[in-house]
Amino acid sequence: MSMPTPANPDYEDAVRGAVLSMPAAQHLGFDFARIAPGEVEIVQPYRPELTQHNGYLQGGVLGALADFAGGSAAGTLLAPGWVNMTIDYTVKLLAPARGERVLARGRVVKPGALVTVAAADLYAVDGGEQSLCATALVTMRNVKLAEA
Repeated sequence: MSMPTPANPDYEDAVRGAVLSMPAAQHLGFDFARIAPGEVEIVQPYRPELTQHNGYLQGGVLGALADFAGGSAAGTLLAPGWVNMTIDYTVKLLAPARGERVLARGRVVKPGALVTVAAADLYAVDGGEQSLCATALVTMRNVKLAEA
């Protein structure tokens, strides 16, 4: 399925600015590696304070990354003056996330005017090797901001 042309020609700056200004995103310390229509890649560096007792990234952190990746992918298709918020997400943890970083690839599955469904696959990156560690479906509600 090909993605529609983004309604906002500045979609990349809009997504990056909206997401990276969130305190939760700042706390996690991730950044975007790629932003394209209907797709994003987020890189989460390994940080000891985000791990569980065996040194793997904790499951809730992986869930947050999946949510951000799916929501960000959906955000690339929003018109100016619109934002999106998570309605629901389901994450399946498939393997321990160990390595120097996690790469979260988000993509739109079904765009919509008010609801967009996206997916995210998370890969643990260790020494250049990528291994799938989680997958998710993310449902976003698109909301028009009130005029000032």
